[in-house]
Amino acid sequence: MEPAIIHPTQNAAAQKKLDAYKQKTGRNPNILIFIVDDLGWGDIGANGGGETVGAPTPNIDKLAREGLRFTSFYAQPLSTPSRAAMMTGRLPTRTGLVRPILTGEKLKGNPWDGEVTAAGLLQKAGYHTGMIGKWHLGEIDGAYPHQNGYDEYFGFLQVVSNISEMTDERLYPNLVNDPERLQAMRSIQPPEITSGVKGGPLKVEQSIKTIDDISKMDQKFADYSDGFIRHAGKKNEPFYLVHSFSRVHNDNYPAPGYAGKSPAKYPYKDGVVEVDDIVGRLMKTLKDTGQLENTLVFFTSDNGANEDVWPDSGFQPWKGGKGTTWEGGIRVPGIAYWPGMIKGGRVSDGIFDILDLFNTSVALGGQSNQIPKDRYYDGIDQTSFLLADDGESNRETSFFYSGNQFAALRWNEFKVHFRVMETTSPRKNIDSTVLSTANPAPWAYNLYIDPKEQIPSHHGFEWGYPRALNLVRYHMSTFKKYPVKDIGLNVP
Repeated sequence: MEPAIIHPTQNAAAQKKLDAYKQKTGRNPNILIFIVDDLGWGDIGANGGGETVGAPTPNIDKLAREGLRFTSFYAQPLSTPSRAAMMTGRLPTRTGLVRPILTGEKLKGNPWDGEVTAAGLLQKAGYHTGMIGKWHLGEIDGAYPHQNGYDEYFGFLQVVSNISEMTDERLYPNLVNDPERLQAMRSIQPPEITSGVKGGPLKVEQSIKTIDDISKMDQKFADYSDGFIRHAGKKNEPFYLVHSFSRVHNDNYPAPGYAGKSPAKYPYKDGVVEVDDIVGRLMKTLKDTGQLENTLVFFTSDNGANEDVWPDSGFQPWKGGKGTTWEGGIRVPGIAYWPGMIKGGRVSDGIFDILDLFNTSVALGGQSNQIPKDRYYDGIDQTSFLLADDGESNRETSFFYSGNQFAALRWNEFKVHFRVMETTSPRKNIDSTVLSTANPAPWAYNLYIDPKEQIPSHHGFEWGYPRALNLVRYHMSTFKKYPVKDIGLNVP
């Protein structure tokens, strides 16, 4: 297990709150995780975006205003690695899910063999678990959500651009207008909304045939999550729900009633407005069903905005974007909200990693002692950080990977790059980037005075290198006892 910073006073304060909550309610809390696809740190109003960048986010801002807003919430540079980390509490190099699985790609095995999800552990505590929306963590039998800890699944197994490239003649004419090629693609990766329940088969709910079908997907997911929450309220059972948006990953097609709804009038910005509306709708459902005060809500994104597809992309004030280990690729929106339990109006620059959603969720469900001991866990239980009124992060550092290669870490206010991602064309962080070793010294940045990582300062950080190096040495030593898993996604 990743070493945590011990805060005895805040641990005691948090436990006192939890004891009082359980005495009052007689149960463990619900957990609702909103995870948006490719949303930039600066897209939400609470982080300086919103109206400023042409897409107001009043409902998300309300969560931030009345909860705890993290200014240093981190994910991995790409969707699949971040989602795997959130589900398992393990860095993607340990699970093998180091990058998205490509269309028709044959793996060495099921990536989920031997893995345990937070949902699966919480099932043992009587939670009803749901995974709604984008999965992107495997499309073979054995890798479906309802086969890996979720009682219910309703969504799609791939990413929305896989569907739009088989649909949008304007953007992808060399595929859509080639019948043989298109049929081959559709047979390998059918564009479908699917569903499943624990112990049952995967069912096709809808074949996605048109751009109009794509535009309506997130409203269908919202309808399902709304029903899921209402059903849980009637049964008075705790739930763990991951509401995973298809928005705002490219390609964005405004849902009915959303075209031009944002001040910017661009499809991406209209998508941000739709995301915010859905957050508001589901929060209202919690309130209407009497479950608001019994629910811990997280809001985040799986990586930074994808600058490669600009202007169908979002905003961050940092260097780089999706696909890089610069702040723009990994520093994402982060909010925790729980009325009566998390003090409202808090803002913290303490490090919170998407990995920590696993450990924190499992701990609040009373299942920490069920986490397997035969593997290494990189997540940290951040319960006391959330619940103590003046809580501090229990995490000292976060590690960031490009594929299967360690690249950088965040420690206190410092970012240290051991491998550097150099983009050779403007905004082409994925399409035109080279990864090279920082030599003779790692590149270090003080993010408080150089948040855009513009000028590395070796001489201003010599005192800190020993600690940074020791953190990396310890991190690498964990792979000797617990080797990495290679499922066939490693870069040659």
